[in-house]
Amino acid sequence: MDHSELIEYVRAQRTGVVSTLGPGGAPQAAYLPLAVTDRGELVFDAKPDSRKVANLRRDGRIAIVIGGTDGTTLQCEGVADAPAGDELERCEAAYLAAFPEFADSIGGGGVVVLRVALHWARYGDFRAETPEMREVELPRSG
Repeated sequence: MDHSELIEYVRAQRTGVVSTLGPGGAPQAAYLPLAVTDRGELVFDAKPDSRKVANLRRDGRIAIVIGGTDGTTLQCEGVADAPAGDELERCEAAYLAAFPEFADSIGGGGVVVLRVALHWARYGDFRAETPEMREVELPRSG
């Protein structure tokens, strides 16, 4: 799977499980709608007072699993942040292109938009007798 196939896969799947690190280092997970930018950054929203937002402000490391229902998965790891300015507008646009029904919550400030820059991803296809696992070719960040 290459970078463009990752983007297509996330756009087709639309949801995933996001895992952050709680205050004591224990994992905390949530099932969420996920979007992806044209650059391959994952984007999701969360209430400002949610555990995941507090966790990511303290430690931006994040793991996400996308897919599963069709026998394929995309396992990802990266670093999350809350973009601002032009970057926030770009991430919001990607999120709203995928989920226009959330425009009121995004526009009303009831949620925080979070962006994930991936540093590792692996695609798995478990539909055949012999499972296939492939590392995703991610662009190197500057």
